[in-house]
Amino acid sequence: MTEKTDLYPTTAEMVALRSVATGRALPDVIIRGGLVQSPGTEEWLERDIVISGRHIATLTPWGHFPEAGSSIDATGSYVVPGFIDTHLHIEYTNLTPGELARVSVARGTTTVLTDPNGAANVWGPRGMDFLLETQTPLHIFQQVSPTTPASTALETGGAIIPEETVLSRLHDDVTATLGEGNPFDYGDVSTNRFREALVAGRRITGHTAAQTSESLWGYLAAGVGDDHNSATIDEVLERTRLGAMVTIMGSSLTDNTIPLFSDLDRVAPALRSICFCADDKHALDISVQGHIDHHVRQAIAFGVDPQLAYRMATTHAAHYYRLDQVLGILAPSRLADLQIIPDLAQVHPDLVMVAGDVVARDGKALFTNDDVVPTWARDTVRLPSRLDPKIFEVHAVGDTARVRAMEMYNGYFKHAFETSLKVVDGLVKSDTETDVLKIAILDRHHASGEAGVGFVRGFGLSRGAIAISMNCPNMNIAVVGADDESMLLAVAELERMQGGFVTVADGEVLASVPLPIGGMMSDAPFEETAAALKAGHERTAELGCRIPSPYIILSFVGLYVVPDLGITERGLIDAFEQSFVDLLLPGPVESCGHGEV
Repeated sequence: MTEKTDLYPTTAEMVALRSVATGRALPDVIIRGGLVQSPGTEEWLERDIVISGRHIATLTPWGHFPEAGSSIDATGSYVVPGFIDTHLHIEYTNLTPGELARVSVARGTTTVLTDPNGAANVWGPRGMDFLLETQTPLHIFQQVSPTTPASTALETGGAIIPEETVLSRLHDDVTATLGEGNPFDYGDVSTNRFREALVAGRRITGHTAAQTSESLWGYLAAGVGDDHNSATIDEVLERTRLGAMVTIMGSSLTDNTIPLFSDLDRVAPALRSICFCADDKHALDISVQGHIDHHVRQAIAFGVDPQLAYRMATTHAAHYYRLDQVLGILAPSRLADLQIIPDLAQVHPDLVMVAGDVVARDGKALFTNDDVVPTWARDTVRLPSRLDPKIFEVHAVGDTARVRAMEMYNGYFKHAFETSLKVVDGLVKSDTETDVLKIAILDRHHASGEAGVGFVRGFGLSRGAIAISMNCPNMNIAVVGADDESMLLAVAELERMQGGFVTVADGEVLASVPLPIGGMMSDAPFEETAAALKAGHERTAELGCRIPSPYIILSFVGLYVVPDLGITERGLIDAFEQSFVDLLLPGPVESCGHGEV
């Protein structure tokens, strides 16, 4: 667990640092001959980096200290701090923290700020701690998950985090921010949570969900200080002009580096109020596309000055999240977390150092993941002993039924729309011709058999179904399909393998991605998980799905704090009103599959 206090030099280390900096003691390591990212100016400096133990003692002109315990030649290369991911859900990488470290640290991301809301929903507080712990060289700071559950009226969810636990964790040394909350919640509990975060000296992570004007103003008035949802330059400018930091998201849901850097003239006023996050990026995309290195590469490709692009990934984040006294800049007394980059535009580090140790070379980790997964982290998918075969049925009279449905766009956002579907033998059917498929969210925590059913456009399945065990944020089962039989088969397979992703069709399991750790993560080598994801995506595409990463998109169809609609195991929800709405039009509220609120 990354306790910030433990990262500062001890008194003995500080004595050694000062002795080395003044030339009275031999440095342990000197990084020689590189162009160093200046800690305080936008310059590349001709400097050697002088290291004592875990920390940087000083920066000197090239060759100032001729001797050291060892030297690393950076001639012809650039030396920059390790990258910082300012908002990540480790669960959505589908990797345990140690496996994430193996793939990400080698690419230069050495620090992550993580909101463990999935782990909180599955395991409670001990799950939050589990996502903060690794013996690998990855710094993990906490963004305290504030909404577990997001609403006791709209979902049953899994574990319940007591409010006193949320408030007390804001004062923990491992905490960087209050995690993302419901932007449409104006209640006393959430408001008190915001104030406590400010009192504790923490930033408040925002999830602004495409809000503007009064709606956005009301959210930021609670002290919310950043936003990772900005998908247009207008949104970036509106937020930064109100003092917010924009943490550009490059996830498996949507890559906002493309629209936000595509017009540099327009976005220019905001460029020094920008840093980066992956948010929800699975193992395959991280291993192929990159982690925060992807953001830097994109920014430079679109014309951002490399000095500024690298500062967005390091210094901007460190300063804003109040980590700059520890990491994120190459300066005296800070941790020696750095990387040597031969080509600024390619962003492939030759060497990565964390706390004074070389931990990766040429894109390969030099460490192993020896983290032990506790036994309680497994066997978390709990369904009734016999799942009701009629659980997905939607009843209606007549030959057609008018339904309220949602259409996916820009990753995980959803437009509400109305459409007519055929009714056969009193049951409303999916329509593969118009791509309106049935979707359901099932309780997988309490074996209650509770399920909410709706309809969604965007997945394009001509047959079969896909299912996952990590609906955001309550980590229930989500399944979308062309027919009820395929949906039932997919859910049964999820239960058999105790969580993960599955694609089925014609009575057969076509692909599966086992995620036995909480139904969210695998402790297998990241290479295996990435390969399973690749195969799953390919098999799903063969069924007509047009979404490149369909499993993670399915995770967010149910999210009811993102407009227009959401769905839980209790029914269909209007995101703006935070209340249940009818599935059938017109129809009684019971048609949503939920009870009274």
